[in-house]
Amino acid sequence: MIFIRIIEPDFFSLHNMERTIRFYKNAKHEWYADIPEWGGAIEDLQMVEGADELLNWITAGENECTLLMADEHIENAEILDLVYAREENLGGGGDYLLEKFREEFKNHKIWLCSVTEFVFKQLPERIYFKVLG
Repeated sequence: MIFIRIIEPDFFSLHNMERTIRFYKNAKHEWYADIPEWGGAIEDLQMVEGADELLNWITAGENECTLLMADEHIENAEILDLVYAREENLGGGGDYLLEKFREEFKNHKIWLCSVTEFVFKQLPERIYFKVLG
């Protein structure tokens, strides 16, 4: 008699994390991520330290946009590379580098706080993103 043991794979180990996130400007022209399931303070969702600048480039004067973001390759996507994982006392999350944006050299540093870990279930070494609207 032969016994076959079926092992159920961990969902997250086989599937990349891909997420569509809406970003918007408030009345004070500050950028925020729209993540309804976030249970923390709204201030945690504010885009600062370079991320706000990137959103200004993406929107070219508009007040909102939607990005497809993933921790694995997306065709024709922009790429953020993790250069430093911050300790909690420095805000957590990580500092990322956007080397190029729309084929133009930028070498732009962006801090993405610990909400990034909430979204991706980890701090990705690389984040791919593309504009949906």
